[in-house]
Amino acid sequence: MRIKRTKKKGPVTSKKVIYKDIELKSGLELYMYKALESFGLDVNYEKETFELIASFNSHNDCFEKQSNGKGDFKNRGGLKVRGITYTPDFTDYDYIIECKGRPNDSFPIKWKIFKKHLLLSNDKRTIYKPQNQKDCDEVVKLIIENRQKTI
Repeated sequence: MRIKRTKKKGPVTSKKVIYKDIELKSGLELYMYKALESFGLDVNYEKETFELIASFNSHNDCFEKQSNGKGDFKNRGGLKVRGITYTPDFTDYDYIIECKGRPNDSFPIKWKIFKKHLLLSNDKRTIYKPQNQKDCDEVVKLIIENRQKTI
């Protein structure tokens, strides 16, 4: 009798890696870091955070459990709601890079809000979202080409 093997279910967790005393969150981020470095590009890892939605005070009654689904179902309205921030992996004056091998459930909506934020703030940097090592190599190539055009 053959045993049927199934894929793992649940969220995908990437392995954190330490490189040059920096804790990178995945092997793909490490690859991107080294690719930028190898071409002499500045490597600014998680140096810039964007406030996508500012925190605010809720004035509505809101019956719910705690955000982790625990606790009593009660009125949690009238409280301060934390803002939403986003910190891309790599930034410089002309680019923003987010390495994303396998996105979680919340990433696509946050990515859309981030792109809208860049539009509204008139940020002209090129954004890249490599999903594998080949994409990372292409990103470095495109950054270098864009910089050569502006010289």
